[in-house]
Amino acid sequence: MTTWSEFTAEAPRISEIFRRRHTATSNLCMLATLRSDGFPRISPVEPLIFEERLVIVGMPGTTKFRDLIRDPRFCLHTATEDTMVSEGDAKLFGVVVDDPDTALHARFAEYLYEDSGLDLRNQPFDHFFVADLISASSVEVGDDLLKVTIWKPGEGERVVEKR
Repeated sequence: MTTWSEFTAEAPRISEIFRRRHTATSNLCMLATLRSDGFPRISPVEPLIFEERLVIVGMPGTTKFRDLIRDPRFCLHTATEDTMVSEGDAKLFGVVVDDPDTALHARFAEYLYEDSGLDLRNQPFDHFFVADLISASSVEVGDDLLKVTIWKPGEGERVVEKR
């Protein structure tokens, strides 16, 4: 599994853009999953980086999580309303792993409570999805130049520039 610290070490530009855009939208991202009929589904989600893991949790029983149970592949895209993408944007691709570690769940619930006041302490998580990243990309626009940065594990980042 590619941890968040491994990802940030191998893809510093993409991870910085993801973090900046993630923070700017109060953690809102768009999650792409595959429906049972094979068509894509796009859903809002608020993933968190916790203990060097990208955690994707939310209300139990949602269709997006049923999608991930059936097919763990996903794409996570930073939310933007800027059609010029002046602040950049990032996409993360991977598969989720449903981590059964109840001690991890308890620490995460405590973190949520301290961070936001949302109290999930002493409540079991229906699913606790942790992202295993398999690739990522970012886009930056400026000075009549489009920069697309691409990452795959073990390959570092490469930049494609387009005018």
